[in-house]
Amino acid sequence: MLVDIGAHVYRIAVALLPAAVAGRALPGLARQFREVGVTSVREARRRLLIAPVNSAGQGYTWARAAERLPDVAAASAMFRGGDDLFGFAADHIIPAAALVGNPRWRSAQKAAVARRFTHVVVESGRHLFEPSGDVLRMIRELQDAGVRVALLWHGSDIRLPSVHAAAEPDSPFRGGVYPDTDVLEEIARAHASLGAESGVQQFVSTPDLLRFVPGARWLPVVVDPERWSFAAARPALDGDGPIRVVHAPTRAGLKGSDQIADIMDRLQSEGVVEYIEVRGTPSNQMPELYGSADIVLDQFLAGAYGVAACEALAAGRLVVSHVEDATRKTVQTLSGRALPIVQARWRELEDVIRAIAADRPRFAVHAMKGPDFIRATHDGTLSAQVLRSFLDS
Repeated sequence: MLVDIGAHVYRIAVALLPAAVAGRALPGLARQFREVGVTSVREARRRLLIAPVNSAGQGYTWARAAERLPDVAAASAMFRGGDDLFGFAADHIIPAAALVGNPRWRSAQKAAVARRFTHVVVESGRHLFEPSGDVLRMIRELQDAGVRVALLWHGSDIRLPSVHAAAEPDSPFRGGVYPDTDVLEEIARAHASLGAESGVQQFVSTPDLLRFVPGARWLPVVVDPERWSFAAARPALDGDGPIRVVHAPTRAGLKGSDQIADIMDRLQSEGVVEYIEVRGTPSNQMPELYGSADIVLDQFLAGAYGVAACEALAAGRLVVSHVEDATRKTVQTLSGRALPIVQARWRELEDVIRAIAADRPRFAVHAMKGPDFIRATHDGTLSAQVLRSFLDS
């Protein structure tokens, strides 16, 4: 009981004391403030912050890509809750508890970003300094401080379910299949309004999202080709026996995992494949997982490709997925390279896998195109050039 009363008094003190006083007077908050610190960056003429989501570790890899440009320093920052399973790297990892419960930290972080950075890329329409706040107002305050601001969108942040359902026959947003469709629609519409009203440069992380953000630029995701090539235990489709097929969905309802489950079970029962589906695997274990595969199944509902597919391509695995024609054409136009993902809608998957099993040498050669594509399109070189237009502004 004494513990409960103490905690209650502590919460009242946090609420009632001014931020500067609470952050210094209450031992827990003061210690947290010291331990978390504020986001820093080395000295350079252009200093870029990418925050606060670091989706699939991309904030960190884009920051490293930006630093390839002359006189650019960059940092990524992300909020991390206790339930984070993936453990992606970031320059500054901020416990969600500091964001929610430490007003002194919030105030100091706001001042540090305005003072230390010349350019900020805001991910996913999230506030940088408040658990929930007016993001447009935050953008204007940063601009008033002389900071250039851009917005960056990932997947469901900006993909309007209603538009996607109208264009994509296998959309998970048709017929109420995906339970959070209405929520995602509301989020995407709010983000579209934020982008339009802010008037700032906008980026999207996958080319399929360009249709949802007029005037946006594609900022290719970045993977380390060497890390993934070294992960390969052997060339894909080399040898006899069942083909090892891996599927590692982050959001199974949007990837088509349920749709392909019976197909893969049937193929496995016949000895055609050895099927492995995993979820919630930490990022540092993914190279070994993909490196052991012959085929990686990505997604079969969205018509897009992203980080997971790029990692598998970099490892020289044969990637099978549904990628819409418009996205393939966009990649060809903007990168000069054809996307080497084997096309299959989920209804076609069984026939495609059987065709691969019947002609392993031909598809093994196709898998070898993946690493070259990644080096040309997703090793950070192209991404740095896309960021240059923003950093030069």
